[in-house]
Amino acid sequence: MKQIINTPNAPAPIGPYNQSVAFNGMLFVSGQIAINPETGDLVLDSIEAETHRVLQNLRAILEAAGSSLEKVLKATVFVKDMNLFGRINAIYGEYFKPEFAPARELVQVSELPKFVNIEISVIATL
Repeated sequence: MKQIINTPNAPAPIGPYNQSVAFNGMLFVSGQIAINPETGDLVLDSIEAETHRVLQNLRAILEAAGSSLEKVLKATVFVKDMNLFGRINAIYGEYFKPEFAPARELVQVSELPKFVNIEISVIATL
């Protein structure tokens, strides 16, 4: 049976979805953008700040479900500009150390919700 998991420590969904769904020992976390959950404001100061906020939001959801960044099996990264890859990857590497790094794809898209520069979703174990 699936279990819906939401936390006030990450932004509330901005549509008809939940932050995450647990099922059969797996956690499926919806794409996160750089919304500060305390203020509701977008964090767009730099791609580094934006990426930090996205990963902090993901970490909050994972922890609320009893999981962690170390248990992430797969990450999907959407970016508006592939030229930002190196800067994004530097921040991403601060959160996902090589010994726990998940499988990943990073793809460029034409637009993202609220016209942000990055969105990340993950699949993890519980």
